[in-house]
Amino acid sequence: MLRRHAVSAVLAGSLLAVPVAALPASAAAPAVEIVKVYYDSPGADRRSNSSLNAEYVTIKNITRRTIDLEGWTIRDKAAYRYTFGPIVLKPGKTLTLRTGQGDDGTSSVFWNRRAYVWNNDTDTASLRNASGKLIDSCSYNSTRYDYTNCR
Repeated sequence: MLRRHAVSAVLAGSLLAVPVAALPASAAAPAVEIVKVYYDSPGADRRSNSSLNAEYVTIKNITRRTIDLEGWTIRDKAAYRYTFGPIVLKPGKTLTLRTGQGDDGTSSVFWNRRAYVWNNDTDTASLRNASGKLIDSCSYNSTRYDYTNCR
């Protein structure tokens, strides 16, 4: 009887030491999220630089560490692709990718296009890391609004 209790106690202790399975990586929140897509800039679409720059995608670092975005991409369904140069995204900070022309800084980067990227009715913005792994995406399907908040 004593031996049975000892074996039971050892088994019970070993069961407590078994690690709990972690959630699959796909269930974990991405380190960088697409938080907003402004797909239909205000006013008439005349391809002015100010109108092009009013079309944008904003991403946010939701971690406590700085993330190097060099080589990461944002693309739409038609495969228009922007590749980030040497830029880091600090913890909790946002970065806005504007369609038109301008000088890159710490809060905005510019695609330097002379035409619109995002469809005014339906499209998907996809964020991929430098290895090509999908990190986050945001889809919209509306002509009622000019933008979508993704989070």
